[in-house]
Amino acid sequence: MKKYITEFIGTFFLVLTIGLTNNVLAIGAALMVMIYAGGHISGAHYNPAVTLAVFIRKRIAASDALIYMASQIAGALIAGLLVSIFIELPDKASESFFVIKKALLGEFLGTFALAYVVLNVATVKANEGNSYFGLAIGFTVFTMASALGQFSGGAFNPAVAVGIIVMNIIKFGSIWVYLVACFGGAAIAAILFNAINPDEKRPITGPEDKIA
Repeated sequence: MKKYITEFIGTFFLVLTIGLTNNVLAIGAALMVMIYAGGHISGAHYNPAVTLAVFIRKRIAASDALIYMASQIAGALIAGLLVSIFIELPDKASESFFVIKKALLGEFLGTFALAYVVLNVATVKANEGNSYFGLAIGFTVFTMASALGQFSGGAFNPAVAVGIIVMNIIKFGSIWVYLVACFGGAAIAAILFNAINPDEKRPITGPEDKIA
């Protein structure tokens, strides 16, 4: 099951980024960071055509290949639905409601992606000693800010939210949006990470475990 969830998540964020930005670098970065995050779990296909190629190469069973494809398509469908929410044009009477809804969703998704990547590249045994976790984490912020920053400001970090309030970039009354969405996104990412990686539950033993 963990492989299928990983394929869903990776394809979801790839399609979400494609739908919300025409920045080719951001789209490529979305694929890159999701490969870094999910490669050790599922192989990080995020593409039914790639899954077909891997199946023909005889590196994946037919039953797994079919479920991979279904998971990828499901991720793409959900991402497409969410993109339609972000780009819908609200009427004037409900404009503020739509703005808040988009900001909440944008900060939640961006923080989820950030926490998901951090946990997978900086805290798992399979990636111990890697030299790319900083690149993956940094590009996750770049990707999510490119896709979602237009709706929420792209904080993905309660501390950043406090800072931009002090700088008068956002109003103090909006702080709850960032607190709820950022902490919520991080918590859900961690819960999902623990479910996908049951063998990764271990005490802190060294500096590499303190990155997150």
